Amino acid sequence: MSTPSLPSTPSVPALTSAPSTPAPSPATSASGPPKAPGAPEDLGDLEAPEPGTGAGSARSGGARGALLVIVTAYLMVGVDSTVVNVALPDIQHDLRFGPTGLSWVLNAYTLAFGGLLLLGGRVGDLAGRRRTLTLGVLLFALSSLLGGLATDSGWLLAARALQGCGAALTAPSTLALITTNFPEGPRRHHALGVYTSMASIGASVGLVLGGMLTSWASWRWALLINVPIGIAVALALPRAVAETPRHTGRFDAAGALTGTAGTTSLVYAFVRVSETGWSDTRALLGFTTAAALLTGFALVESRAEQPVVPPQLLRDRDRAGAYAGVLLLPAGMFGAFYFLTLITQQVLGYGPLRAGFAFLPMTAAVFLPLRLVPRLLRRVGAKPLLLTGMSLIAVAGGLLTRTGPGVGYATGLLGPMVLMGLGVGLSFMPLNATVLAAVGPREAGAASGLLQTLQWLGGTLGLSVLVTVYGTATRHTAGSPAAVLTDGAARAFGVGALIAVAALLVTALTVTGRRRPDQNSAL
Repeated sequence: MSTPSLPSTPSVPALTSAPSTPAPSPATSASGPPKAPGAPEDLGDLEAPEPGTGAGSARSGGARGALLVIVTAYLMVGVDSTVVNVALPDIQHDLRFGPTGLSWVLNAYTLAFGGLLLLGGRVGDLAGRRRTLTLGVLLFALSSLLGGLATDSGWLLAARALQGCGAALTAPSTLALITTNFPEGPRRHHALGVYTSMASIGASVGLVLGGMLTSWASWRWALLINVPIGIAVALALPRAVAETPRHTGRFDAAGALTGTAGTTSLVYAFVRVSETGWSDTRALLGFTTAAALLTGFALVESRAEQPVVPPQLLRDRDRAGAYAGVLLLPAGMFGAFYFLTLITQQVLGYGPLRAGFAFLPMTAAVFLPLRLVPRLLRRVGAKPLLLTGMSLIAVAGGLLTRTGPGVGYATGLLGPMVLMGLGVGLSFMPLNATVLAAVGPREAGAASGLLQTLQWLGGTLGLSVLVTVYGTATRHTAGSPAAVLTDGAARAFGVGALIAVAALLVTALTVTGRRRPDQNSAL
């Protein structure tokens, strides 16, 4: 039995912890009173980059102005990752989507985004990151306008895919500009904290804003709101951020396209399985096509003169382990956000606006450890923080397996959501810092692009797996819609917890947490 409003087929969940973008924490200044994380005053702690770092310093406003423009660009992407979620029932009604088609309102965006991130990062390295960021922001704004004006389902899906292309140019350029504008150590940790905490804010704001706009105006404004923001950011970029040097090289378009097509086929196959079972011919064809394309991707990358995944990025043990964590954690978490969105609206009976506010305690929990994580990272290293955070996420998933038709928000959901938020706050800033440690300016775009690619694709593929678990568990289940939904969601929560345990084990075995000689002075 399918749920009445949102489809039971995979769609990208509300990224309330913004895995794309999970929230690391701002580094604190060595002196001065503590300030609220992510507040404008925090930007004042950031000093201009030192000469010789390869950083493009801000032309006006210094590092504070540069960071403000950069995080605003990424905030726009973070908001869009969730703003459409609570509007799905209205979109389905207005544009007459079927259940499977509706899921692609979200998947078209995230697959184009995640699949092209590697190429977007490489474009920034070769063409200049400010130029690439400006192009991405303008493309994002234009596609948002087209989506807001859509009159049929095909038009909207094309606009959402185009939005994903704009986001793929925007996200790695923003993170790479952080890397090149702030030298490694406390200042970069602080900038990373402000930057990625904006992603967490954006995801939560997206849920609330989407509910407000849908309830008070129209779902179309959930897309149209990006247009004035994008234009303002594009106009501010040349004034606030200096262009980075271009690097010579070639685009590995074949690698990016085969990787994107292979991932899309894999997600489509899981969508079919969740609806019709493992014997479905289209699902089996999708898996076969995905295997062929991803094999082709591996061959292309092994022979490419300048691959979208530079092999030297994976030769470092700590970085490889952190990349594995970036892939696995969202894979286990995104399903939880998706099913929690369904449960709050279809079991607890919350409207779109109230459902958005229901996730705010999780966001508050993300911010609780923000002032401590940078200090702890310098004192004890990344590994203890990662193990603690991943353990909390696994425990939260385990607690959610007790969800039933009589679940209450305060008694059944609030506690696990707070634990998951704490786990996110402890995990993702150390993961990001480990990935970007000792990365040279020439590889900053590729390193950040691979980080965000693994994060988004891990979440998309993980969600498709968890919804397949849900569909398999409920295909022949009788009972009320609430009972069917909570029973299947409990199974999915359990598998999500197991994926978090896998991330914990990989981290324990691969990440050493030791400082490198070239990092001691920076830390």
